[in-house]
Amino acid sequence: MKNGLERLRKETAPLREQLINHPLYSQIRSLPDLNIFMEYHVFAVWDFMSLLKSLQRQLTCIDIPWVPKGNAATRYLINEIVTGEECDIDQNGNRLSHFELYLNAMRQAGSNTGTINAFIKELESHQSVDKALQNCNIMQPVLDFVHNTFGIIATGQVHIQAAVFTFGREDLIPGMFISFVRELNKTADKATVFQYYLERHIEVDGGHHSHLAYQMTEQLCGDDNQFWEEATQAVIEALNSRVKLWDSILSEIQKNRT
Repeated sequence: MKNGLERLRKETAPLREQLINHPLYSQIRSLPDLNIFMEYHVFAVWDFMSLLKSLQRQLTCIDIPWVPKGNAATRYLINEIVTGEECDIDQNGNRLSHFELYLNAMRQAGSNTGTINAFIKELESHQSVDKALQNCNIMQPVLDFVHNTFGIIATGQVHIQAAVFTFGREDLIPGMFISFVRELNKTADKATVFQYYLERHIEVDGGHHSHLAYQMTEQLCGDDNQFWEEATQAVIEALNSRVKLWDSILSEIQKNRT
């Protein structure tokens, strides 16, 4: 199992490094630049929850009557992360999800929340994800990213979902980006909520969660070489999807300046 995990890390390392060192971060130099980033990135914040809830549904019992299901350590991991993501605290101690906290950060920064709010209303009226995306005229790069995530969910293969969850999500925003936000707050004081969101995410998703997530992926892939190959390929595709999203945001920022 350790060999499978190390092989996955090795084969996905170049893409993870590409994301961590992506030129997008250094090109976000102003509040308007940050607004563009947030208006795209909020959909990645949203679809992360759907991936997480899919894992919760498959790895724990959410049915009645209840019966014990799966591995207790994995149940603990998923339920703990769901609690942290769905009902964390904001900078004033109020309970809310990280997605709702992100929306608050967008409002403070002056970002346009109209598209994401319309999308959520579509979902609340029981539209499918595809139909909601279509009705709200979502930007193509965001469409492609969300489709990748929901394609992973649609497989129903929990080892693939766990690998993408562990290696392909929000831990890919580097510390240099948080440093920029801190500097922005010194002059504009328009991103204090976003700074809190980033720092809270690092705190909540720190080493403990990462360690448990690695264990979860190991347990679900086990000694099955095919499972490890499928998981590795899915992580590569997810990381490529994020690179394309980052490239598109960078292009939009540069276009906006001209």
